[in-house]
Amino acid sequence: MMTSSPQFSGVLFGAAYYAEYQPEGTLDRDLDLMRDAGFTVIRVGESVWSTWEPREGVFELDWLEPVLDGAAARGIGVILGTPTYAIPPWLQRMHPEIAAETATGIRKGWGARQEMDQSQAAYRYYAERVARKVVQRYADHPAVIGYQVDNEPGLLLPHNEHTFQRFVEWLRDRYGSVEALNREWGLVYWSHRLSDWSDLWRPDGNAMPQYQLEWRRFQSTLATELIAWQADVVREYARSDQFITTCISYSRPQLADDQLVASLDVVAGNPYYKMQHGLDARVEVARDQPWWHTGVWALLQWGDRAYSSAQTQYLVTETNAQSIGGPWQNEPPFPGQLKQAAFALLSRGGRMVEYWHWHTLHFGAETYWGGVLPHSQRPGRIYREVSELGAALQAIGSALDHYEPDADVLMLYSTDTKWSFEFYPPLALPGGGPNPNSYLEIFDAFYRGISEAGAQVRVQHLPQFLATPVDELVRRFPVLVAPAVYVADDAVLEHMRAYADAGGHLVVGIRTGYGDELARARLAVAPAMLAEAAGVHYDEYSNLDEPLSVHSADPARFPLESGASGEAWVDVLEVDDAEILATFTPTELGADAAITSHAFGTGRVTYVGTVPNPALARSLGAWLVPDRATEAWGANETVTIASGVSDGRRVIFVSNWSASPTEVTAPFGVRDLVGGTSYAAGDRLPLERRAALVLEATDDSVE
Repeated sequence: MMTSSPQFSGVLFGAAYYAEYQPEGTLDRDLDLMRDAGFTVIRVGESVWSTWEPREGVFELDWLEPVLDGAAARGIGVILGTPTYAIPPWLQRMHPEIAAETATGIRKGWGARQEMDQSQAAYRYYAERVARKVVQRYADHPAVIGYQVDNEPGLLLPHNEHTFQRFVEWLRDRYGSVEALNREWGLVYWSHRLSDWSDLWRPDGNAMPQYQLEWRRFQSTLATELIAWQADVVREYARSDQFITTCISYSRPQLADDQLVASLDVVAGNPYYKMQHGLDARVEVARDQPWWHTGVWALLQWGDRAYSSAQTQYLVTETNAQSIGGPWQNEPPFPGQLKQAAFALLSRGGRMVEYWHWHTLHFGAETYWGGVLPHSQRPGRIYREVSELGAALQAIGSALDHYEPDADVLMLYSTDTKWSFEFYPPLALPGGGPNPNSYLEIFDAFYRGISEAGAQVRVQHLPQFLATPVDELVRRFPVLVAPAVYVADDAVLEHMRAYADAGGHLVVGIRTGYGDELARARLAVAPAMLAEAAGVHYDEYSNLDEPLSVHSADPARFPLESGASGEAWVDVLEVDDAEILATFTPTELGADAAITSHAFGTGRVTYVGTVPNPALARSLGAWLVPDRATEAWGANETVTIASGVSDGRRVIFVSNWSASPTEVTAPFGVRDLVGGTSYAAGDRLPLERRAALVLEATDDSVE
């Protein structure tokens, strides 16, 4: 069902709005303030099942109508949510069996949200009933432009009895017999051979990586099924001009995002990020929440991940207007950062910016998640900056309606490898224990360096990569980076090899080509199926307790930043006929070559035998993409240049992620889509502190 682009014009702008949380009498004031701020959309209704159905079978559906009527009267569209992720107390009292078991026999306690196993039959009965009631009541309302089904799906990995039995049936369908499962999983090991499907043990004490990978794959089908089921229900009532989506939190453990979005009309997700110095270029700020993004590169990466879900534009259903998190985590944005963050997300394919939320709450677990209005509900600085952004988006108008972000580099994302490494990781924590974040640490190291070097990235999931013909990959993406593609079948590795053979520049990172589709170590010379193309192979590898300095073999050909080093891991490469670009400081282990490159076919394969630190990764990115937009614009390290094409027009986003003014030089004629100022090629564009510009190329020669 996924469309190529959201079916509306312009950038939607607004916030989640909960009149049911507000004091009585604020509705008209709120909606007037929203209209004045340039809001074009609000999201409503998804969090209050107990308001829609206060007692079993008793529905109160009319309370939302004044909100929708008021929004329609002011030209504000509405995204209506199904309230299925937060169940009412009467349902958990009537059906305690729907509680999710976080381990076999251990029920999750009530009092938060998403505590239930959403595949459980009783839950599904009541969830479908309330969703139908709500959607049927308001489907014909002119304010409703779309629906959000559920909310941030995939929070838990239920271990309930019926869930486990479905897992057994899922395995039976995949493998056919216990003999096949014994063979494919290697269950001869430690006497795990099954004699019957009923012999399969529970996941709680499992130590087998093949079991764990399949368990996570199965769990992802539950989240995908949940969203497809709700989308089908809503589609029975939705008009042809209304879209259906859900909002994705990409850190959810049950999520395979490229599969989950298949039943939807448009991708939508929720980026939350550290403000203040967390959005200063090149400033290191600790990431102390798994759902926070820290660093300019990480915000851009979220946008590229959202685009990767379906290789289309996406909606931002939630993002922070003020501080987010606990009452001890108060970091409101510096002036200008709201516009910077919004433009950054648009530059990577966003078509909506919606804050969570309009009014800061006075009660509940998220009392200190700051909204557009503060606790006083008197409009202040945040409201003024949001209003300025609303005016800017109105000026941009339809310029981004069919926008596709540019990409200098394609990076491959492996959900299977992420799941495998969370259970069976190659990297260690500082104390020596297993690092369950190993996959993202490796992936992020490459992404960050390439992004901070000034190159633009596209991300593809492995199935998307396989579905793209080799000649198209080479034409669209001159560089392909495969960091830690550990769980991969032969077809993926053959596609990588064919890409290089056809003229692309393939970059291979550690663990790529080492495992097969079931996370089994391959019986092959590493990197399997790529060693000949890379001109290197290895038998040994080692974890690193301390960073290992890296030096250029030829600084004129491969310059390195000061402090370049490898971290956490080293492959002890045997160089067959590749060129050595960089070497390690000599070690007793004998690891010498850090980065090598080898001509293959009409292309090239570069091997990176470590996890690059930011200095090494930036150096690699600059070498891979010498003709970067930041170079053409004369931008310093605090400035990002992101670009794309919309309806044949080139659009450029320029942002200064710093408190110090700077400038760039236009390499061709441009016009400021917000301010209207035109610049000729060679003109200097001043950038004040935390400035963010959206420009349109006016030179017809610019492709």
